[in-house]
Amino acid sequence: MVDVCDNSGDVKYAASLFKQVIEPNVFLFNALIRAYAHNNFYTLAVAVYKKMLRHEPAENPLLPDRFTFPFVIKSCAGLTHHSLGKQIHAHVCKLGPKSHSMTENALIDMYTKCDNLTDAYKVFEEMTDRDVISWNSLISGHVRLGQMSKARAMFDEMPNKSIVSWTLMISGYTQTGCFADALVVFRQMQMVGIEPDEISIISVLPACAQLGALELGKWIHMYCDRRGLSLKSCICNALIEMYAKSGCIEEARQLFEHLTQRDVISWSTMIGGLANHGKAKEAIQMFQDMQRAKVDPNGITFLGVLSACAHAGFWREGLMYFDSMRNDYNIRPEIEHYGCLIDLLGRSGRLNQTLDVIRKMPMKPDSKIWGSLLSSCRTHHNLEIAVTAMEHLLELEPDDTGNYVLLSNIYADLGKWDDVSMMRKLIRSKSMKKIPGCSLIEINNIVQEFVSGDDSKPFSKDIFHMLEMFAMHQNEYDDIEDGSKQLQR
Repeated sequence: MVDVCDNSGDVKYAASLFKQVIEPNVFLFNALIRAYAHNNFYTLAVAVYKKMLRHEPAENPLLPDRFTFPFVIKSCAGLTHHSLGKQIHAHVCKLGPKSHSMTENALIDMYTKCDNLTDAYKVFEEMTDRDVISWNSLISGHVRLGQMSKARAMFDEMPNKSIVSWTLMISGYTQTGCFADALVVFRQMQMVGIEPDEISIISVLPACAQLGALELGKWIHMYCDRRGLSLKSCICNALIEMYAKSGCIEEARQLFEHLTQRDVISWSTMIGGLANHGKAKEAIQMFQDMQRAKVDPNGITFLGVLSACAHAGFWREGLMYFDSMRNDYNIRPEIEHYGCLIDLLGRSGRLNQTLDVIRKMPMKPDSKIWGSLLSSCRTHHNLEIAVTAMEHLLELEPDDTGNYVLLSNIYADLGKWDDVSMMRKLIRSKSMKKIPGCSLIEINNIVQEFVSGDDSKPFSKDIFHMLEMFAMHQNEYDDIEDGSKQLQR
């Protein structure tokens, strides 16, 4: 009956049944521990284990066995209770079987979730029968710590890889910003004949979105349609984000409109997408629709709304939504929200108010905050506040040439050529170099990166030749247009 309660999730009833047994045996203790662990009641699972150790029956004492330890260790992992996990490990060494893969895998998982890869490797090395779960647990530990090179080394060494193994690598690369590597692993997975599942698709779509890999994103969309996965809100939300970030806002909108169950992620993704595409009024309208749908916004929702207000110059509305976030929804603004507010007020020319907001921020302003203010100072020709912003930027990022150039341009706009000359000498004296910009484009399902000034690619000569042809044709067009204007006069 306890197992039945475990399967149904009714652990409260399972516990009441357990209490009615005067002399519970090991099997019954194991069943209740397993029920608590399966339903994420980790503290209670550990408590039952301790009760089992203290239990003194009339005859033989109760000792944990190979069916006890995996679920107690899982509970330690769920609690990320490292010291307790080590105690249970000591019990395993003293009371448990010499080798049991389920227990050993649980130990590896526990140590990796507690960020103790040293002991995880010790268990792994001592195993006589490693399976795919053993390898995946260690890879997961490296991914958790952002150690993708070590994760990749283990992945390449694995004798057999499951869909979980591939997904761990894709997810890890995406989380650490190695989006191109995530796409490479995804394609390798397809080449070996492993079909993507729901989790691997959710893991790779953000990489497609960041790189603008629209062709691959569309293929994934068609694959999801064929498998009926597009109906799942988590998949649909990821597709909406991919289309929105790839410049296809109408495709994103169509997916959103066909979504039957819209959660806060769906609304927030769509609002942010509209804001980033300059459709501020539509983004604000969608936020109002979200409120009417009785879906509570979160911090990401308000980032989209504030961004929309900033791009449209709706400074009054932006202030109203910023206050609403705090007062109506009890959401504490993060530095990103303040960044939007600073951008909003700065664009509108309210630089004194902007500086006042910065000084009253509950957290220390970063370089993005002061950089935004400096940029607004150039737009509105305010040298006094620009110098204040620059003083803080010199402390935060003294070697960023962009800040020096921006202040130099402000001096130039105001005709202060001596100050312009001083700034240029300062830049040269520091031997600062501007970080080259780069752009990405997807060609035949391969994402190509182009860095400013880089001629190392094998087809660079052809590219530069084509650019020269474009420039020549543009000059010819300009000459024709100038001649046409002269004739009109």
